[in-house]
Amino acid sequence: MIKRIFDLAASALALLLLSPVLLAVAAAIALEDGAPVLFRQRRVGQGGRTFDMLKFRSMVKNAAAQGPYFTQAADPRITRVGRFIRRTSLDELPQLLNVLNGDMSLVGPRPDLPVQQSLYTAVDWAERCRVRPGITGLAQALYRSDSTEAQRLEADLRYVREASFWLDLKILWWTLARLSGKGAN
Repeated sequence: MIKRIFDLAASALALLLLSPVLLAVAAAIALEDGAPVLFRQRRVGQGGRTFDMLKFRSMVKNAAAQGPYFTQAADPRITRVGRFIRRTSLDELPQLLNVLNGDMSLVGPRPDLPVQQSLYTAVDWAERCRVRPGITGLAQALYRSDSTEAQRLEADLRYVREASFWLDLKILWWTLARLSGKGAN
């Protein structure tokens, strides 16, 4: 209950304080490549329920039809604005709306694509789906984007086993510290 109240208060405050940034990013995307400025993707949440995760669009329109499903280094489908918002993690800010909606938390394992269930054992998948996915998580705080799939999976499961409000505060702190350093791909 404390976690949900914290999620609601912090995400609402963040949306309010960051509204000029959100508007600027949306305008930059629209000016470079037109609408839509948001990207929606089906992800798996708590209890195995799917939801549409929101991000600022960082790739050209219809990018999935133009190349591989997962992005690669120097992917030509990523726009100039997209490179900047990915590097600074600004592309993730619309997920604050997912937090307000109850689909996500500020902290938890990153929400997986439905096809990623095959990466887990049945027991580990059930464990992973016990908690709400997060905008940031233990894997992102520890590794940012410099982790192997196995490291990310282990960190996600470790978070589920050790979850606490204090761990969430540490992860938020570590994430902010990492964001002030190097960004994601």
